[in-house]
Amino acid sequence: MLRKLNCFLNIVIGSFIGIFIGYGIYKFWHFKTYPNLYAMQSAPWYTELLLDGAMVVVCIILKLIIWKKLKP
Repeated sequence: MLRKLNCFLNIVIGSFIGIFIGYGIYKFWHFKTYPNLYAMQSAPWYTELLLDGAMVVVCIILKLIIWKKLKP
């Protein structure tokens, strides 16, 4: 069961990293193109990227915990 969960987490981590990189590039381009839109917001432009990055870190921590349990 842990091996299946490990394989599933590999897919999820890969997906999250791809989404994080793609969305980060888009968000940076959008910020450079339209800086006045982000000047009106109280939060910095990269706040959403921090949340996406936190999801990647949580998945990697889960993977490390499962990896330690699978290791003999």
